Order: sequence, then C-alpha cells, then structure tokens
Amino acid sequence: MFLRNAIRGGIVFFTILILFSGVHGNGINGGRGLTYVKSAWNLKPGYLTMYGRSQVWGQVAAGTLTSVAVWDIQGALSLNYGVSEHIELAISPIMYQDTQRGEKKYMVPGDLVVGLKFGSFNLKGGPMTWGISFDTRFPTGEDFNIAFEPYSANTITWGFTGTLSYSKDPLYPDENLNVDFNLGYVNHNDIGQELCNDPNDPFSVSAMTQQLLYGLGIKIPTPTFDFTVEIYGNSFIQKPPKETAYSLENYFYLTPGINYRASRWLTLKVGADLRLSSNTDETTYQYKYKKYSDDLPNYVPWRLNVGFNIFLLPTTVFKVSDKDVLIRKAQSRRQLFEQIINEQQETESAEEELERIKSERQKAEKELERLRRILEGDQKKKKTKEPPPG
Repeated sequence: MFLRNAIRGGIVFFTILILFSGVHGNGINGGRGLTYVKSAWNLKPGYLTMYGRSQVWGQVAAGTLTSVAVWDIQGALSLNYGVSEHIELAISPIMYQDTQRGEKKYMVPGDLVVGLKFGSFNLKGGPMTWGISFDTRFPTGEDFNIAFEPYSANTITWGFTGTLSYSKDPLYPDENLNVDFNLGYVNHNDIGQELCNDPNDPFSVSAMTQQLLYGLGIKIPTPTFDFTVEIYGNSFIQKPPKETAYSLENYFYLTPGINYRASRWLTLKVGADLRLSSNTDETTYQYKYKKYSDDLPNYVPWRLNVGFNIFLLPTTVFKVSDKDVLIRKAQSRRQLFEQIINEQQETESAEEELERIKSERQKAEKELERLRRILEGDQKKKKTKEPPPG
C-alpha cells in the first residue's frame, strides 16, 4: 500500500512540476540526454562524463561596398557526475562564444551553467521514468544580449526542468528505443538591467523576463550508431524590452543527429539544427544600433553541431569486456525478478506481472546465449595458444 501511494504521489508531483519547469535556451546537455532534450535517467553512482560540443553557423552579409562573413560559433563543455542513484550534478561552462562586438568579436570564456538533477524515478518497473533538474546560469562572460543567440542578461538566471522518459527496456534504457519529453520554466531575474551595457540606456528591463521551454526527443539505438531526432522551442511569458533586446521572439527547431559509439567510453556526435519558426524580428532598435544588414536572420536558420562524450570514471569502463557486461546484466535481472515477486501482493493485475516475467525471461535467455558463445570463443583461443603435446 505504501509503495502504491508513493507512486501516485510521484505522478501528482511530476504533473505539477511539468507545468512549471525549465531549461536555459539551447542548453549544454551532457550525461544521458540528447543534444538539447534532457533524459529522466541519471548517470549511475560514481560515473563521471565529459561532453564537448561545438556549434557553427555562418553567412555572408551584403554591404554597400563589400561583403562580410558573419559567424556565430559556440564551444562548451559539460561535466556530469552521478552522485547517487537519483542525484546527478552538472557543471557546464561555455568556453567560447562569438559576440560580433569589439575588436575580437568573441569572448572567452562565456557564462557558466550549474545543474542538479533528481531523476531515474521509474514507475514500478514500467516503461515510464521521471525526474526534475534545477539549473542556474551565472554571468561569467563579459558580454550578454548576444545577436543570433537565445536571450541572456547580465544576471543570475534560474529555472527547473521536468523530464519524462519512455524506455522500451527500462532495465537497459541505452540499448532500446527512448522517447524523452521536457517542459520548463526560466526566470531571467533581470529587472532594472540595461541590455546595452550602457548606464544611459533609457529602456531598462521593467518586468521580469520569463519563458517556457519545451522539447521532445527520440533515440533509436543500434549496436554501433544511435539515430536521434529532437524538436525544441520556447514561449515567452514576459518579453524583454523590444527597444534593446536582440532575441525576444519565440523559436522552434528540429534537430536530427547521429551518434557513433567508437568504444564503450567514447561517443562521437554530429547533428544539425533546422529552424522551423519564421524569421520575425520584433526588435525596434530605438536605442540599440542595428549593426547587421536586413538579409541576416534574427535566429540562425541552421546550425551544425559536432561533439563527443567521454566516460572518465570509473576507470573500469576502459577495461570491461562483453562477458563482464552480460554477467552484470544477469545480476541486474535477478534483482528485477526479486522486485517483481516482492511487489506481487500489491499488484492489481496478475496477468501484467506474468507478461513482465515472461518478457524478462526471454531477454535473459538471449543474453545467456550470447555469454555462452563468448565463453566458447575464449576456450577456443586458449586451445590454440597451448603448445602441442611432446
């Protein structure tokens, strides 16, 4: 009875959170998530990953006398650590950001995002898992309110993200179809901020800029490649001042991608952002001078993403074999069977539990067959290495 009430309470809690949850623009998303959409699954305790990502867009801007190439490039890292089964810490610095300002026209470093995710809350061994991530963006970069980028102010921005994930096999979510859903809230905490970084700016922010952000992602894994597709966007609740803010319009993007699992500890990623929303520019430029020609977009129409994800801890991930993985899976399935038996008295449908047991048994049989073939291969290798009898 206690378990059933806890599950129902979790569902109610998530329903409330999903109405008021958030992410930060086109966030830096390491761990087990996709490029932009977060996963409800956490890293395992003691696991440390480093995700590196570069985004590139460029266009030639027509001028009166000559043409100029305009670039928007961002480089970022994300360190994610599994603190416990249900807690994950993320530290994500922007290492490089084009700004189109000053002599350099870029800044190093940019802002810093710190996040704490509570996740991997699986609903009774079923396919649905939920979580919530709290994120704070610190203005460590020298520039803000950057053209072509989502809105940012020179303030500490906070928000939180509700995550819901469907996994075809919740015991091994990385090996089967996954569908992730995010819905979020962000508060830019920017009342009184001059977006032009000019004390004489007469159009300071008079009402707190707030927005909802959302995302839906699908991952289809194969033994070597993961095929992904994401849609994500935003909806302003309260917009920044139109006289000075570069980015105050809603946007909507489609992001297809491919991940190549080069090894157990290294994954290479490539994808592209394709803008589906219109190229509307609501900025009136009553105080801020428009430095760009009219043929340039407000939000970039496309953007190339390249990146990598490396497991840094535990070091055993560099030495683990297929045999070790299968043995660990067998141990995990034993724990699942014990959980099913312990919860049987609280089960409303015995037929559903029987189907679950049957499904898990079939998967276990396939894994035991794979383990048998690996062991037979090891025996053959030993025989070939043994010297012939004298």
